[in-house]
Amino acid sequence: MSADLNLAAIGNGTIAALIDGSGRISWCCWPRIDGDPIFSALIGGDEPEAGFFDVVLDGQVKATRRYVENTAIIETVLENDQGAKLRITDFAPRFKLYDRIYRPSMLVRRIEPLSGMCRVTVRLRPHFKWGATRPAPVRGSNHMRFAGEDFALRATTDLPIVYIAEERPFVLSRSATVVLGPDEPFASGLIETTRGFEEKTREYWYEWVRFLSIPYEWQDAVIRSAISLKLCAYEETGGIVAALTTSIPEASGSIRNWDYRHCWLRDSYFTVRALNQLGATRTMEDYIRYLTTVIASDPSGRLAPVYSIVPGTPLDEGFAEALAGYRGMGPVRVGNQAAMQVQNDGYGHVVLAAAQMFFDHRLPNRGDLALFQLLEGVGARAVDFAFEPDAGLWELRGRRRIHTFSAVMGWAACDRLARIARRLGLAERGAFWKEQANTIRARVLSFAWDEKMGSFVDADREGQLDASLLLLAELGFVRPDDPRYVATVDRIGRDLKRNGYLMRYAGEDDFGLPETSFTICSFWYAGALDLIGRRDEAREMFESLLARRNDAGLLSEDIDNQTLELWGNIPQTYSMVGLIDTAMRLSKTWEEAFWRGS
Repeated sequence: MSADLNLAAIGNGTIAALIDGSGRISWCCWPRIDGDPIFSALIGGDEPEAGFFDVVLDGQVKATRRYVENTAIIETVLENDQGAKLRITDFAPRFKLYDRIYRPSMLVRRIEPLSGMCRVTVRLRPHFKWGATRPAPVRGSNHMRFAGEDFALRATTDLPIVYIAEERPFVLSRSATVVLGPDEPFASGLIETTRGFEEKTREYWYEWVRFLSIPYEWQDAVIRSAISLKLCAYEETGGIVAALTTSIPEASGSIRNWDYRHCWLRDSYFTVRALNQLGATRTMEDYIRYLTTVIASDPSGRLAPVYSIVPGTPLDEGFAEALAGYRGMGPVRVGNQAAMQVQNDGYGHVVLAAAQMFFDHRLPNRGDLALFQLLEGVGARAVDFAFEPDAGLWELRGRRRIHTFSAVMGWAACDRLARIARRLGLAERGAFWKEQANTIRARVLSFAWDEKMGSFVDADREGQLDASLLLLAELGFVRPDDPRYVATVDRIGRDLKRNGYLMRYAGEDDFGLPETSFTICSFWYAGALDLIGRRDEAREMFESLLARRNDAGLLSEDIDNQTLELWGNIPQTYSMVGLIDTAMRLSKTWEEAFWRGS
């Protein structure tokens, strides 16, 4: 079975799992979203012997899948050549319990016969230590235990244990349940408990979605994107991963395989902003709590671009030698060397992520003087490092330059601090930060505009086109009607577009010429087109991007320039953020579309 990215995601803020179109759980880290994958068939080569959990229906000819509307619950229906059907329901429990959110490290799978005689084989094959060990199950009366060095996994079920332990085919004559969780006895009846968990989980997601401020158009796409972003937040600390996976290549046969199960300051800001637009501000509040811990961890004030979702955990980059990689395209990386890089845009992203805390009256705990003073420390470092050569937001490993985007984010930090200071009635501090912002802006404009190219460029030397320049107007650095910005948008559209979608840049980097378009860049382009008054083109681009989603409504990081196949880690928060941002920008308002009926 060759892996693909037609995957659906379930999760609960502690763990998450990816499920393919036939109901196979092919990815799940344990006991949290950045942990050791107990299921890793997704990156285990073409025919992995373990690292999955599936249900094989004899004579299967068809599989269909859907999310229970507005939830993170997946239903997969399998059908065989005799017309027999069964349904698999998968979810991770999440609901309010005793005034807090219950979100255990637990997966629930229910298998139900729908019609005909369903002869099935249940294959539960976890492994530990990144595929290096496959534990033998220890059988109990109604459970199996899989023990590793660091933790043990228990599968509790009302099926005959022998059928699962020995993978014997049997006729599924009634609904059956398998629960994967900690090595603890189930405290109550399995059927009653899991049915209750499912109902409460469904109600939780219904309630969460009900309070989203969604656009009139593209509602289902925005809701699915919002839920996907929610699944990427590790609520225990407030950290947000860039994606749920590691080492899905950016392109076929490339070695651009990275571990994205960590918290980038940049990506997390965009995630917080997108959810804030929808009114889901709790993720921002949790993230500010996370940032406070991160900032306090280094007295020097120097921020890394990426941290573990548990601050203080090292991210040393290594390789999982036992896993062959996605479609056999290794290496499989664990950890990320980017944590050691200098990337100076992070200071601006920290301030921008926190800014709404000072202005949003819905929040019970708004930004105060203490938070402002903490952010001033971040702003001071933004000023110090605005023009320090760095790896840039694309994390180039081979060279450093003074990057336009990094410097602009230094300006953004100072600009927002000035606004916050005025909000708090701190006129002197407001004037100070405004002066800092003006100084940075003037210097950036002295090198970022290239008269010969007729556009802004990405760095102070050897400047080239870069899709991040599309954000200059969105950030407020230049006006959308600035002729230099309009010319830059035009030039980027001409030079960076490949088969309808945008590259990050066109030149060679540490690994040669890029081969795939970077999905968020196409969303940025659609937004820029709208800002300069070309809304019809923007909507056309957006609709084209919507067509690239997989069957479950998810986007990965990259799109192949020739085949339009998805590549890169999934679900990519950057891409799902781009969908939400662009939909909110381009949709008709509810007043226009509903009340006025236009």
